Amino acid sequence: MEPDIRSQIAQLRSLSRQDLLSMWQRLYHRAAPEGLRRELIVLCLAYKIQETACGGLKPSTRSELRRIARHLAKDASGIKATIHSKIKSGTTIVRQWRGQIYEVLVTESGYECKGASFKSLSQIARTITGTKWSGPLFFGLKKGNSDRSAPND
Repeated sequence: MEPDIRSQIAQLRSLSRQDLLSMWQRLYHRAAPEGLRRELIVLCLAYKIQETACGGLKPSTRSELRRIARHLAKDASGIKATIHSKIKSGTTIVRQWRGQIYEVLVTESGYECKGASFKSLSQIARTITGTKWSGPLFFGLKKGNSDRSAPND
């Protein structure tokens, strides 16, 4: 990601709600859905900025996401649906924790965070928090059963 894109995304958290809603209108060419939490607005705008600069999802990825959404929508029985997916090498996972942003690069042999190599996301989550965490839960890649699974600090 280019430095200019990073700075645009970093500035989102400092904008007022009204400024965020104006930016939403400009980028999406429509008003933001009513009742959308500020944090979700920031995440959606960050994605849109990145998508505009770097390109969007491949058609095959969009198709797979639609298929998953249809599957989840049909799961009215309340049974927890589990989706397993392998994260491609080169993917960056971002997590904010206690006011600090952590970027994790997925590599062929594991993960890199702040210049250190790790074999699992759980190792990184434990290093960041100082407690035993599930890495996929901490980074929002897996839905947890309790509020403790992925707090938004």
